[in-house]
Amino acid sequence: MKIYIVRHGITVWNELKKVQGCADIHLAPQGRSLAEKTGEALRDVSFDICFTSPLHRACETAALILGERAGRIPVIPDERIREINFGVLEGKVFKDREGNILNEDLKTFFKDPWNYKRPEGGENIEDIVRRTGEFWKEKTSDPNLQDKTVLITSHGCAVRALLQNVYKDKEDFWHGGPPPNCGVNVVEVADGKTVLLEKDRVYA
Repeated sequence: MKIYIVRHGITVWNELKKVQGCADIHLAPQGRSLAEKTGEALRDVSFDICFTSPLHRACETAALILGERAGRIPVIPDERIREINFGVLEGKVFKDREGNILNEDLKTFFKDPWNYKRPEGGENIEDIVRRTGEFWKEKTSDPNLQDKTVLITSHGCAVRALLQNVYKDKEDFWHGGPPPNCGVNVVEVADGKTVLLEKDRVYA
């Protein structure tokens, strides 16, 4: 099984440095363009199936990557790979123009994620690792998928949570930081072994 895990394209809230989480924000024009370029770069990949977060920005990214193939390839939304829920923090501006993080809780989220406390109405890192882990185990153990090429479109934190099933260092959650928009991670699962073939590649 070969799995292509892609973060969604750029949204208006990405550009405004707003906390998105489960807020259903659409792609910005720049994000659609980046997703189309990613689809062009992956045009020769014979995807058999796509799993996507149900949030619009991830679904649209999947559709733009698949392009004309979208009608022929099953695209299945799965709640387990939606973005982390930031609860009461969603919609807040969290960075200034210089890139400084304005909220103390979000400083912890990015600098010391395993100690990030669950906000009111939201989730913490353990929560998202648990639900994405359930998805990962289900799909990678499915005998019907073992010889398939799979596309997954998701979100920054959710992508890193999924890759916890691949990374050898489990303590380092971010592995250098959140994946870039439309960053592509390629994972091969075969004979009980999981190998990261490509990390955070952007086709700009």
